[in-house]
Order: sequence, then structure tokens, then C-alpha cells
Amino acid sequence: MSQRLRNFSIIIAIAGLLGIQSCKKDTEKTPNNNTSAGIRPAIDYSRLTPSTPYKSLFLNKEGDSIVDLTAGNTRYKMFQALNYYLGAAIRDNKILDSTLMRSQYDNSGSPFADITSLNILGSDLNTSTFQLRNITAFSKNNEADIARKRIDLLFGEMALLSTHVYDTAAKGKAGKVGTYLADANGIEVAQIIQKSLIGSAQLDYISNVLLGAGLDANNQTIVKGKNYTQLEQNWDEAYGFLTLNPFFLLNSTDATKGTSESFLGSYIWEFNKATYAKIYPAFLKGRAAIANNDIPEMRSQALFIRTEMENTIASAAIGYLNKWKSGTTDAARIHAIGEGLGFIYSLRYCNINGVDAQFSDAILLGLVGSTDGYWDLTNTKINTAIDAITLKFKL
Repeated sequence: MSQRLRNFSIIIAIAGLLGIQSCKKDTEKTPNNNTSAGIRPAIDYSRLTPSTPYKSLFLNKEGDSIVDLTAGNTRYKMFQALNYYLGAAIRDNKILDSTLMRSQYDNSGSPFADITSLNILGSDLNTSTFQLRNITAFSKNNEADIARKRIDLLFGEMALLSTHVYDTAAKGKAGKVGTYLADANGIEVAQIIQKSLIGSAQLDYISNVLLGAGLDANNQTIVKGKNYTQLEQNWDEAYGFLTLNPFFLLNSTDATKGTSESFLGSYIWEFNKATYAKIYPAFLKGRAAIANNDIPEMRSQALFIRTEMENTIASAAIGYLNKWKSGTTDAARIHAIGEGLGFIYSLRYCNINGVDAQFSDAILLGLVGSTDGYWDLTNTKINTAIDAITLKFKL
């Protein structure tokens, strides 16, 4: 196997909830979600509107908010900070440090610095107990360690690639192409990392963990030392990991994104025009259902959110494959296929649709498993991938 193919093989071939770190807290008695009444005042669903602030209705008997978004928002900002550092290779012509990237991934050694443009205080992240590594592929049990080591290897690939920032990319040669940085196979590694984490960290943890197994958590007992139940916290952490905004996509139209969003939240708007406006109301109603201890309604809203998140991942994968077809320059095509490959990898975390690693790996190999990767792509390969995803997700 050539060195170039071996390098890319790294990308595609290393392929209860109360035990998780952020949700592992002592409670005063065993879970019981079978009672007809909750421990909170009932909330009339008709009071919920797209402009209802997320925290405004969820209060304890003293009138204090019981919503804590810290865990989700902190991990979101860690993802922002890591992504910002990846961008320094092009933005600042910077040679990247794989050790620093891994330290940001597992929040060790105080790796975060202030980023004024993102309103990030490095000290807030460095002193937190949260990280991205331990939630990556959390729902996948034995596959989790493989997924995390794959990210580690990609950091090494990205660091090596950043040394070619003054070179020009070509078949068999790493370097810049337009404003992007691609390896010898024409793969934009920064996009593979970002999109892989959207699937393995953000989608998997929000959808399959917090809004999946996490819905079985205790809703009758206040977590010791806190003012929320474990079920309330699981739902709030999911929302906080999707967005930093009190209103997700408020005032958005099909032409204009109404709030500043990154990662999965941004792609929900871009690639799920049919339902993006329904995601925030679903989070609100599901959270009100928890207050009401209306478990069937909560599960219904969670299923809607999870399904639309998965549809977003699949639609984004198809969208970028189509952008490869419509691209008129290597720069445009390399960028499109980089994003597409990352989303195709992330399909394996679409549990509602029954997707596994074998499905996404087969598509990846069909696209760029040949010796020269991107440089060997054809319309036939792209169309075969689009057809497989479309059929699997019934799009």
C-alpha cells in the first residue's frame, strides 16, 4: 500500500446513561417515572411559542430557574476553540501542534486560550471538568475507543499537513488549493475532523445518549446539591450542546439564518429547510413535558428532534456530494468532498435510521479508497454514494 493510501486509511478504516461523566450524580432515591404527576407545577403547552425563552418557564417553587446549560455550552465552546485552532493553518499560516490538539480534545494541561471573536475565555474551559474525548461515540460501546483514537490520528495528519501551507496541492502532493489545505490524496483533513466530531461527539451524545438512553433517567428526585432532576439535566445538556442561543434559529427564514450557529445547529438550517423552524419548539415542548412528567410527550418530541438531526447529516452528505459535481475548480471540489466525506463518516451515528460503520465505510471506500483519492473521483462514484444514502434515509 502506498504511503498516501495508508495515510487516508486512517480517516476511513479506523473505524444506563447515569454512568456517563457529565450525568453521573448522586440522587436520593431510585428512579420512578411511572407516577402520574411530576414534582413541578404543571405547564400549559399552549403557553409555548417560538419566542418563549428556554429558561423562562422551568422554575422551582421559589421561582428560580432550574435550567443549567453549563455542561452542553462548555463542550460546545471547546469544539469552537478546537475548530478555531485547526483554522490557524490557513488563517495564520501556522504549523499546528498535534499534542495541543489532543490536549484540547481531552481538556488536559490547560490547552485553551482566550478567543475574543468567539467570546471564549480559555480559563473557563481549562478549569472545567468537561471534555470532548470522553463523550465521543459514547453510545457505541466497544467502538468508542476506535473512534477516539481515529481523531487522535487525524490530529497528527493535520499537524503534518500544516507544514505544507506554502506548497501547492496536486495529485500526490499536499498543499494549498485556493483557500484550503489538502493532503496528497486531495483530502481536506480539517473538514474530516470537524464533520467527524459533529457526528461522533455532537450528534451521538445529544441524540443517542442524552435524548436516547438519557430519557430513562430519574424525574422524581432532585440531584443532590442541585435544583434539577437528572432527566431535566439530560434534556438541558442536549439543548446546550446544540446551541449557545436562548432561542435556536429565532427569526430565521429559508434565506437568512436568524441566529449565529455553528456545527450541527448551522447545518440544520442549511440542509433541513422543511423542519428547522420546528426544532426549538420541540425542545421547548419536550422540556415542558418533563416538568409535567408527561413521558410519552417527551419521548415524542425527542424522537422528532433525533430524526431531523439524522436527516440533516444525510442531507448534508448528499448536498456536498452534489457540490462536488457542480464545482468548477479543484478548490471548490476538494472543499466539497472534504465536507461530504466527514458527513458520510458521521452517518454511522444515525441510530434511528439503523446506520452502522459498515454502511458509511463502504461508501467512503467507494469514493476515495483508490490510490489517489479525490483525484480519482468520477460522477459515477458520486452518484452511487448519493443513491445509497438517499435509499437508506428515504430522502
